[in-house]
Amino acid sequence: MAEENCTKVTQFTFSGLTEHPQLKLILFVLFLGTYVLTLMGNLVLIILIRVSPQLHTPMYFFLGNLSFLDICYSSTISPKMLLDLPTESRAISFAGCLTQFYFYAVFATAEIYLLAAMAYDRYVAISKPLLYQTVMSFRVCMSLVAASYLAGLFNAIVHTSALLRLSFCRLLVINNFFCDGPPLFVVSSTDTYLNKGLMFVFVGFNMMATNLLILISYACIVVAVGRTGSAAGRRKAFSTCSSHLAAILIFYVSASFNYMQPSSSNSLEGKKIASVFYTTIVPMLNPMIYSLRNEEVKHSLGIFIKRKMYF
Repeated sequence: MAEENCTKVTQFTFSGLTEHPQLKLILFVLFLGTYVLTLMGNLVLIILIRVSPQLHTPMYFFLGNLSFLDICYSSTISPKMLLDLPTESRAISFAGCLTQFYFYAVFATAEIYLLAAMAYDRYVAISKPLLYQTVMSFRVCMSLVAASYLAGLFNAIVHTSALLRLSFCRLLVINNFFCDGPPLFVVSSTDTYLNKGLMFVFVGFNMMATNLLILISYACIVVAVGRTGSAAGRRKAFSTCSSHLAAILIFYVSASFNYMQPSSSNSLEGKKIASVFYTTIVPMLNPMIYSLRNEEVKHSLGIFIKRKMYF
């Protein structure tokens, strides 16, 4: 009988971010503005990289792909969250929940691998400047980006397939604002040991592997910068890397807090706050971080604006 009831489950309900009507309105305006800025900032960066010949380098090729991922990543979560904030009904179908989780896993995983590829790119640019164009050829850049997406697809397929084995017979309120693994494990009526194990192993491996590559890359960068006699060279290297390090720090700290802790109903509130940062705030901050601290981007933006004003 229980199994029969489980098969009738066709939708979930999100608990959302708050139940206070006034706070809902404030959050709606805040996150709508955040989403609009995310779309505008990343689209402008993609267009700027596309039309500016001086930005046709491996570094900006990766940055353009990061902006594309941020648009996709944010659009997987934010529209549904914005639709749910003003309403009392925050339902999502079972198929819709799995679809949202799948694309969220694809883009989130691809992003951390792309950030690692960008760290390697900075290492080559600073440590081997004369060989930079040869080592970071278009083929190599395309391979690194393709590998990032393949890692995302593989990770998403594994976790989404594992979710299909779960039954949901009770407490169909998901304590979150989007479909994610840990909140779904809490409401499942079947054993989630396998799912939690896969989450721990795969998320742990993905974060450790990318973190290791990033740490090794920046350790080599520090050594290379230390050998540079020019103070101007050191400042340029620091300026180039600081934006990337800021983006990594924000993303990894919030994501690690969310996934590298045991799933329990008591810890979900803290994880929900962490989720806000890396699903809505980080995609908005990335184009700002890279553009405001990058002279080449600001120079290209100035030329682009002057051209548009002239025509």
